[in-house]
Amino acid sequence: MAWSWTWPCWRLCLSLISMLIWHAPCANLQPAENINYNLVHSWADKLGMELFHLGDFITRRKEVQESFKEAKVVQRTGASIVDSMAKEIEMMMDLKVSAVRRIMDTAENTALSHQNDMADKMFSYYNAKEMLEPGDPVPPIPTPAPDMDKDIGEPLIYVQPKVVVLEPRPEFHNTPVNFNVSSVHVPVNVFDRAPDVIKAIQWSENLDQIFRDNYKNDPTLSWQFFGSSTGFMRQFPASKWRKDVPVDLYDCRLRSWYMEAATSPKDVVILMDGSGSMLGQRLDIAKHVVNTILDTLGTNDFVNIFTFDKEVNPVVGCFEDTLIQATLGNIRELKEGIENFGPKSIANYTAALTRAFEILEEAKSSSRGAQCNQAIMIIGDGAPENNREVFELHNWRDPPYKPVRIFTYLIGKEVANWDDIRWMACENQGYYVHLSDTAEVREMVLNYIPVMARPLVLGRHDHPVIWSQVYADIEDTKLSDHLWEIKQCEEQKADVLEYWQVHDRMLEPSEMHRREYRRIKETWNQPVDSNVYQFMTTVSMPIYDRRENATKIANILGVAGTDVPINEIKKLLSPFMLGVNGYAFIVTNNGYVLFHPDFRPIFQGYILKPAYNSVDMIEVELLDDDRPARDFNPVLMTIRDSIINQSTNSKWMLVKNHFDEMKRVNRIKRQYYWTAIKNTPFTLVISYPEQYGVSRIDIRSEQDIHRVNIKGTNIRSFFDGKRWKIHPDWLFCKQSNTTFRTPEIELLYFLERMSEPGWRWPASRSAMPPEHTAAMFSNNSSTGRYPSINEKEGYYCDRQLMQALVFDARVTEWFSKNTSFNSKDDKGNEFKQRFGVTVAFLATHSGLTRWHEFNMAEEPGVGETFSQNNKRAIDEIWYKRAVDQHFVREESFVYSVPFDAGESNSEILVTASHAIFHNEGGRSAPAAVVGFQFQHSALYKLFHNITGNACAVDDKDCYILDNNGYVIISTRVHETGRFFGEVNGAIMKRLLEENVYKRVVVYDYQAVCFESRGDNNASSMLLSPLYHVLRMSKWLLHTALWYIVQLMQLATGVSAHYAEMYSDINGTEPEPEHHHNGHGKKSDSEEHWLRYLTLHRTRLKSCDMQRELYTLYNEKDNVVYNMTAHACERPFVVLPIPFSNLILLVVDQLCPRDAALVLTVNPQTIDYHLSVNDSLACYKHAREFNRMRPQSCISRHANESNIKLCGKACSLYANLSLLLLCHILSRWL
Repeated sequence: MAWSWTWPCWRLCLSLISMLIWHAPCANLQPAENINYNLVHSWADKLGMELFHLGDFITRRKEVQESFKEAKVVQRTGASIVDSMAKEIEMMMDLKVSAVRRIMDTAENTALSHQNDMADKMFSYYNAKEMLEPGDPVPPIPTPAPDMDKDIGEPLIYVQPKVVVLEPRPEFHNTPVNFNVSSVHVPVNVFDRAPDVIKAIQWSENLDQIFRDNYKNDPTLSWQFFGSSTGFMRQFPASKWRKDVPVDLYDCRLRSWYMEAATSPKDVVILMDGSGSMLGQRLDIAKHVVNTILDTLGTNDFVNIFTFDKEVNPVVGCFEDTLIQATLGNIRELKEGIENFGPKSIANYTAALTRAFEILEEAKSSSRGAQCNQAIMIIGDGAPENNREVFELHNWRDPPYKPVRIFTYLIGKEVANWDDIRWMACENQGYYVHLSDTAEVREMVLNYIPVMARPLVLGRHDHPVIWSQVYADIEDTKLSDHLWEIKQCEEQKADVLEYWQVHDRMLEPSEMHRREYRRIKETWNQPVDSNVYQFMTTVSMPIYDRRENATKIANILGVAGTDVPINEIKKLLSPFMLGVNGYAFIVTNNGYVLFHPDFRPIFQGYILKPAYNSVDMIEVELLDDDRPARDFNPVLMTIRDSIINQSTNSKWMLVKNHFDEMKRVNRIKRQYYWTAIKNTPFTLVISYPEQYGVSRIDIRSEQDIHRVNIKGTNIRSFFDGKRWKIHPDWLFCKQSNTTFRTPEIELLYFLERMSEPGWRWPASRSAMPPEHTAAMFSNNSSTGRYPSINEKEGYYCDRQLMQALVFDARVTEWFSKNTSFNSKDDKGNEFKQRFGVTVAFLATHSGLTRWHEFNMAEEPGVGETFSQNNKRAIDEIWYKRAVDQHFVREESFVYSVPFDAGESNSEILVTASHAIFHNEGGRSAPAAVVGFQFQHSALYKLFHNITGNACAVDDKDCYILDNNGYVIISTRVHETGRFFGEVNGAIMKRLLEENVYKRVVVYDYQAVCFESRGDNNASSMLLSPLYHVLRMSKWLLHTALWYIVQLMQLATGVSAHYAEMYSDINGTEPEPEHHHNGHGKKSDSEEHWLRYLTLHRTRLKSCDMQRELYTLYNEKDNVVYNMTAHACERPFVVLPIPFSNLILLVVDQLCPRDAALVLTVNPQTIDYHLSVNDSLACYKHAREFNRMRPQSCISRHANESNIKLCGKACSLYANLSLLLLCHILSRWL
């Protein structure tokens, strides 16, 4: 009896002990059966089969594959493709050059014929900033009479604005324009009624006829313009000047297309006087002069700046004794260096000039720099002597030729030593300017351009054709800094309003982290394609004064040019011929990309990066060689040299291609082919994957459109209905004089025309210049082009693309129809109900996308939403990933959800895609991709049904991850779309160690960082008593801000206003809380708030970043998938989900883990271990790359020594007491 009672007690005790051991958080005795490997394996298999059967049925992939059996597979020949594309681009660019040449000829002849005309100060013209449209209110005539203009000594002239009719045109990005006249833009610093300005405006109005003729000859022409040396710009077609910026800073003479056409490439050394007399306004003027000179330089120019007192020092220490390329990034570095400069002691002009000459001589002898014009620009308030010995030694060795021009800028109203500094300029083929006010700086600085242009003008007959680097259509590059200032102010305003609502909750660490992460995430938004800016290159030519006496002054009239939008060049690239994941790009003579699929010039969605247009090709073509950042592979450098030297060659490379917002990556072997675009500084490069890019789909001869029409088949019928789209950026067919609302309407128009008798295929998509047409047709009458490019019905087509598109449309016509998904189909209804399928789609290699909607009655507009966001066929992410996945497992589907989808309140859609390959004769090529979208909640429900409650308990976490480590399914829905390393870094680290995932480091050489704008110049703190006043003002501002917010909380009117906007969830507003101590002082929390919300201004800075991305280790039969869980030593089981890009991960939550360990895919700044005063620009300068110099260099002319015009001295106002005071101050300072 006692024994029978004792046994149950022992059993109870053993059970309790077992339970304690089982639930002990750090127990290593936990049995492995807690995660049953076989059970997890069955989950993965069942889930994979369920999803595969769903995709197989919904997409009808086998039927699609059967549809392409009539096609053939041919070899893709990269050499012939790149050659054909280069010739198309060359022909298009020749057409633009021809238009500019006609503008140039007309301008020179017109100026010559009107040389004796008198300037009419009452001349009325279409002022781009003042002209009116019909219906606009006419500004009243000023009364009484305008006052006297003190600067010109004449009454101000009022001319009533002209009226013009403007019409938005899509080819000009819907800008309202008028094709009958041109409009004139006059900079704010130019007086349009000055005799030389108004006279040039008068005679240049005769250019309207040639503008119209050019556009008639080539309707693809963009803006045509004449930039006058007097400052105005005449632009055709006429349009109003944009007023979306606070100040009109535009001056055509500061644009690269003007500067590079007006002057050959140049080396410039700027010397800035650092003597003690250069204080106050003089220093401000001097800095303004330097900045304006820097604004006139382009990527073919080289520059450096030195300040000189007793010693000569570079403003950027690491640029010492060298010339640096005048890229936007380097110019920005120099401007920041000059901003922090402060004068010190007596200036040593002899040492400064000697240093400058030595640098220029070294650059020329070592074949560095521009190797053309050279100049020294001196900014100071007077030189003690003329330094004749220095010039004799360095610049007068080969008379009359003087290799280095000297430009001098005398600063200050009352200066005595002006004759020596003027002599330096006049005796060295330069120009002298006296400046006493910042308002005249720009106009005076620009006087150096006609002087540098003298050899060009004296030569007369040589008009170099200049192609600019890519640039955005903004008025001034400083706009980026302005936009960033506005953005920072908006953020501070939002913080103040939020603090007023939530008070100290805003200062909680989690809230501060959330806000900071949200804002920095916005800076990572770097879209490749943007509608905010139009990027372009410009072709331009100089215009010379041909008058008989012009040789005495060698006057340049201006520059003629036309824009070539980058998107228009891209349309000639035939991406269809390159296939999926293939692309083309153009490289300039400097090695910079004109465009590239990884060219990301903007951030924050709308702000231009500081150095957006100097992205080198080796910074976007990332070799898969595991080298450190900026340690570029010699093979890649050799390829780059071949490209910039405009050779024709080919090479294959292993590269890392990132995509999908730089959050995914693949490692791939690519073929590269390149050849020169003749008569330009550009080289065209094409690339495609070797694995599936060497072959492509082609049609058979019996499937030609012409033969199909002969058989009586209406090709228009292949495009019935509305469930189809074509790639909006591809050029299928284009009508030269007609604009269509959508690409689909334009396509249908041409399909109708192709069915008509007499249809002919144009042999080229670009028309020829009129002067070349006769010769072309006399040599080849079978080109297929129209003899006259002026014909109203002119058009051009991509024959191969159209043939492929019509074939794809014919064989996939059945896809969008409802025959397989009617209401009687029980299996279809079952899938629709279980998985919430919204749409099935098909995209082909020819740019055709078809789709079929489900649940239309419940969710109208599903198809429209899909088609608007997924109409780019082979350029869609799901298309590219499906083709890559085909070589992992042919039968598989690729599944994805949006990043951070769990943070969205809307229904999450899962996108699945599968690649269709066609095989023939041992070759294989991607023909199409099929896919579908379905509700994430249905997938979660399916997963829950398969796993039962096993993943719903606290001891296990179950995840479905994709091939790049992003969460597709989690028991916590808010984790959907996040990178798994941020969810559970410890387990992600184990997956890396066990070769489930592989880490791939990707460098971003186009990143933007933010540098504090604090004043680091200690000398200014000591020398300027205003510093203490500024500190006091800052304290007053902070205090005022704090009191304003307190008053906002107390003001009933303001409270009522904000209560409506920021009420809490119960419709009430929290009462304002006041935290004051007994002495009336602000509490610590309020001080913390003030410090946190005070605007800490930053400036944009180019920097390098890296991302650690991840991809599945796709080795077949990976042993890690056979490993079971083993207590807390391996507290997880991971298995691939069949027929997918997914893995199933089950984790034991009872085992301890390092919660602080986080792996992220977010970008991290690269630390190059630079010294305190060095920057990324210094690091890049020490590793600069080769470049090809422009072919044109005109730097000397025998007759230039006869020109005596070199500026003039100012009037001297003697003020002995002031001079004495300045002398004393200079000695003291």
